[in-house]
Amino acid sequence: MMLKALVLGVVEGLTEFLPVSSTGHLILASEWLEFNRPEAKTFEVVIQLGAILSVCWHFRARLWPVATGLTHSRAAQGFVLRLLCAFLPAAVLGLLLHGYIKSVLFNPTVVAWALIGGGLAILAVERLAPPSRVTTVDSLSLSLAFKIGLCQALALIPGVSRSGATIMGGMWLGVSRQCATEFSFFLAIPVMFAATALDLYKSWDLLTLDALPVFATGFVAAFLSALAAIRFLLRFVATHSFVPFAWYRIAFGLLVLWALGGGSSGAT
Repeated sequence: MMLKALVLGVVEGLTEFLPVSSTGHLILASEWLEFNRPEAKTFEVVIQLGAILSVCWHFRARLWPVATGLTHSRAAQGFVLRLLCAFLPAAVLGLLLHGYIKSVLFNPTVVAWALIGGGLAILAVERLAPPSRVTTVDSLSLSLAFKIGLCQALALIPGVSRSGATIMGGMWLGVSRQCATEFSFFLAIPVMFAATALDLYKSWDLLTLDALPVFATGFVAAFLSALAAIRFLLRFVATHSFVPFAWYRIAFGLLVLWALGGGSSGAT
């Protein structure tokens, strides 16, 4: 069980911030590893917390002045307002649709089709996106941040990818590749903390001392692997497009459909 926890923690960390859908990969990995303990859903929340804390650690030099200057710094206040504007669509829809999404959409078939659709969307954006007009997070308008948030809300569908929807949505709206990627990291903080808090509240009774070693293993694995993924992606986008991720998504989605017998198995 500890090995399964380690593998799932690494899967979460490596895929959370790449445009390939961590939720989709976790659903598939959990199915294949038969990780079906009663506290499995709570375990997923814990490893997501490990991943998001890696963002806080990596960008600590940027986030600390925001936290300490929120009461008097216009730059810090503007930064937080942008995040709140982008956070609202997913927060509202997530609260309204949380039960439906968890009970109906969390299955391998939905994930496979979302992986393929997202891959095609990445190819389209890379080919058709307009020239960049916004190159820094501080120059994002509140309305543009809100529109990026609307794109992010698509990631409530498992397999779409929160980072992919945010980055591709930003690029489609005229935000540079580097800026959209950085904003996606920052936007992950309120989104994932809110989702983590909601899920932990709903499953608090499953956090037991017996499960602590499994949870701790997954948490540490997710934190360390997510930190490596963040540093990789920031270097990657400086000189590359997201096309390789698009083809990976399409190939992986087709492989999953083939494994499910043409996409009929697992449907609800």
